[in-house]
Amino acid sequence: MCTASDSYLAQVGQPPVLAARAPGRVEFIGNHTDYNGGLVLGAAVDRYLSVALGPGREPGVRVRSVDHGLPVSFAPGAVPSGSWAAYPAGVVAVLAERTDIPPCELVFASDLPVGAGLSSSAAIETATACALDAWLGLGMSRADLARACRRAENEHVGVPCGILDQAVVTFGRQGHLVRVDAAAEVFETIPVPGETRLWIFDSGVRHRLTDGHYAARHRECGEAFAVLSADRRDLPGLAHIDPDAVEAARGRLSDAAWRRARHVTTEHRRVQNVIRLLGLGRLKEAGAELFASHRSSRDDFANSTPELDLLVDRLSQEPSVFGARLTGGGFGGAVLAWTDPSFGVREADAVCRLFETRYGRRPSVLACRASDGVGLVS
Repeated sequence: MCTASDSYLAQVGQPPVLAARAPGRVEFIGNHTDYNGGLVLGAAVDRYLSVALGPGREPGVRVRSVDHGLPVSFAPGAVPSGSWAAYPAGVVAVLAERTDIPPCELVFASDLPVGAGLSSSAAIETATACALDAWLGLGMSRADLARACRRAENEHVGVPCGILDQAVVTFGRQGHLVRVDAAAEVFETIPVPGETRLWIFDSGVRHRLTDGHYAARHRECGEAFAVLSADRRDLPGLAHIDPDAVEAARGRLSDAAWRRARHVTTEHRRVQNVIRLLGLGRLKEAGAELFASHRSSRDDFANSTPELDLLVDRLSQEPSVFGARLTGGGFGGAVLAWTDPSFGVREADAVCRLFETRYGRRPSVLACRASDGVGLVS
């Protein structure tokens, strides 16, 4: 991969002042629970986006990418719509509330697949924030970075996401999962059992979180919470409603809102159960919760696709797979497979062959490791 520093030198004609690198992330379990106040487990993975930064020669901020055509320029606080540049521009807008942003150049390079559910958007945001924080001497904590990047996506890109992606990309730690308590905004790490592996099967069905599906689910969850929390104002979000209360309220909710609530409340319990089972070393039982998570996403949250379902169904037939599920926002993207070490290229190829027979193309496959989060690079 051409690094951002290499590209910066080639395009700008001088070395950058500094560079930062952010990983992709995989959602281990906790689908759409974060903006509903629940728990999520995720892992930063060893596929990266990097950004190189230096002073600009003209007013404003100019961003370029190895993967996206011409450079885009904007004034701090202005966010170009309909462009990948909205992500770094959103971060600049949030940080401009703290300090003046001098003219600067940012050049991005990445080996993260876009639209595959690995949160290339959070990687762009956190790498931008990390680089600007270091250049401007803002002294932001990791929690500050995650919150600023979530604000950028919510307020300036227009995606009503929770803090999962930004928190995992920021707090990632090699060999660990990140436990995100979205209501309390508390972030911790727990070890991934060393003998297990993470595989990503990219279906090739591209999604855009700005296309309306994500916002619709957010709205339906809000509708359900408004009804279910009418006499419980102490609850921080839909995830904290008892699943039995959701069942009892079926007649008071639209079918869509009821199904979204059933998914979120049971998913929150699945995350809690996986944390407990991992601590006990009961990996098969933890993996079963991942399969259950996918069924709930498919049937109640309606954010799966036939391609994702085929991958999960085929992976469930492999004895070396503990669990598999769609990962990320859904509506396309990728499937996570959590496996023992005996799952390898041969087993992955068998899954891909079935997919190719059905859909006429092969999914791309990434064998990943849990990695460290965003940081500066030399």
